[in-house]
Amino acid sequence: MASAPLAAASEDVALSVRDLTVSLPAGMERVHAVESVSFDLKRSQILCIIGESGSGKSVTANAIMGLLPKSIRVSSGAICLEGMDLVGLSSDRLRDLRGRVVSMIFQDPLSALNPLMTVGAQIEEVMASHDVGTPHSRRSRAIDLLIEVGLPDPQLMYHQYPFRLSGGQRQRVMIAMALALEPAILIADEPTTALDVTTQAQILQLIRDIQRRKGMSVMFITHDFGVVAEIADSVVVMEKGRCVEQGSAEQVLKSPSHLYTRRLIAAVPRLTGKDRIALEAAATASVLKVECLVKTYRSGSALFGTQRIVPAVNGVSFDLTPGRTLGVVGESGSGKSSLGRLLIKLLESDSGSILFEGRDVAGLSEAEFRSLRPKIQMIFQDPFASLNPRSTVGHILTAGPVAHGMPYSEACERARELLSHVGLDSGAFDRYPHEFSGGQRQRIGIARALMFKPKLLIADEAVSALDVSIQAQILELLDRIQRETGVSMIFITHDLRVASQICDEIAVMHRGQIVERGPPSQIFLDPKSTYTRELVAAIPGEQPRSLPQHVANP
Repeated sequence: MASAPLAAASEDVALSVRDLTVSLPAGMERVHAVESVSFDLKRSQILCIIGESGSGKSVTANAIMGLLPKSIRVSSGAICLEGMDLVGLSSDRLRDLRGRVVSMIFQDPLSALNPLMTVGAQIEEVMASHDVGTPHSRRSRAIDLLIEVGLPDPQLMYHQYPFRLSGGQRQRVMIAMALALEPAILIADEPTTALDVTTQAQILQLIRDIQRRKGMSVMFITHDFGVVAEIADSVVVMEKGRCVEQGSAEQVLKSPSHLYTRRLIAAVPRLTGKDRIALEAAATASVLKVECLVKTYRSGSALFGTQRIVPAVNGVSFDLTPGRTLGVVGESGSGKSSLGRLLIKLLESDSGSILFEGRDVAGLSEAEFRSLRPKIQMIFQDPFASLNPRSTVGHILTAGPVAHGMPYSEACERARELLSHVGLDSGAFDRYPHEFSGGQRQRIGIARALMFKPKLLIADEAVSALDVSIQAQILELLDRIQRETGVSMIFITHDLRVASQICDEIAVMHRGQIVERGPPSQIFLDPKSTYTRELVAAIPGEQPRSLPQHVANP
């Protein structure tokens, strides 16, 4: 392993990890979650720990915080903080350090925040647990923190519950909680993975600004080298529980020494500036034609003056020919997922038409539309939530076709063929979803969608939560399947780099409307809309100066 020498001057080091080994329970695929890992987090710097799922990144962070589950334990090594070894400290002592000396921002703020407590109460709880301040001063401090992390109308936000906030707003609340006691060290575990590019850019800028202003040391966990290029001072690369490379960000990004690091960097999707080579479609008639589609969400009461009206999809029109992929991109709340659900009739539209193979399905009842469902299939964002944990993969794949009249033996045969087609072995048929990795579960979701030989696939953020290497595999798989079957695709994503890899045409949505549509070369290299230029400029790790000047400075 080629690695940079570890810092020798202890006064320059905020946190030191030495030969850390965390053991897994017997029967797992490997003995150790983390094995002999050593690194230093220097004061007032940002250290990025990067690697795929299962590389040991989050386990390392949880070991530092003393938050490892009971099934795994630190078997050897030291974690030195302020002259003390955190390994073996009592739970009371660790609790005293959490939040006050070292804080953590978790990956999924919705599951990390208490749904029954307001935002303000949760920030105050951090201070109250350490007996800091009075109720009045804690409230004042909570509102100041909401202002500091850039949340709008902090007085109102103080009284909101987490489910009423967007993903970016919830992540800002998590940052406010982590900063409540002004810790010396901040650990951020994949805080931007599921966020759209502009929100991601805002969160990265926020963390960087706070880190510089307060002189904090930050350990930032990610699987995206684009993020590393944006904020890192130094980098540790982990693979299967081991540290395979470490050094300055410039050194690791520009001249990586380890094959695994080079492979991760190569897997990062990039704006190609080239249009995809189109399939030779036998038919030119549209598979799907959408005209003036409208969906408005209404909540609250008009009588009491609390009614809220949100135009989720507002006059959207487009068409899609056989064997082509239309990418739908935009920020959270732009209407992308609502559009996808309208197309598959999981939502009823208010007005407009959805012509599928020439037939308007928008006004069809569920009973009338049921016979068309096999032809329009969806790949969901979260493959674990969309797969029944109590059913085997074989049952998940065959239940739908059997319900639509396919003989069970034929369904089983097709399911096994498709599992092989998406890169899973025949033994997957009899296993359960929890026995697979995230990438493998997404392959199962793709196989399920292909069981009916659909004419149209709607992929809703199908790769957004996957590692870059797994993401690249899934994108290659979808491209191959489309070229073999001629299926048309609507590819919904917030990652513009991914869209440039797989889409023939891209529609940019903003506040329920398509503000620009065209081939990737135009959308990414010569965007006409100010909003599109802002999206392109916000992509982490891309060099705006390589694009036209008006793109770099929207």
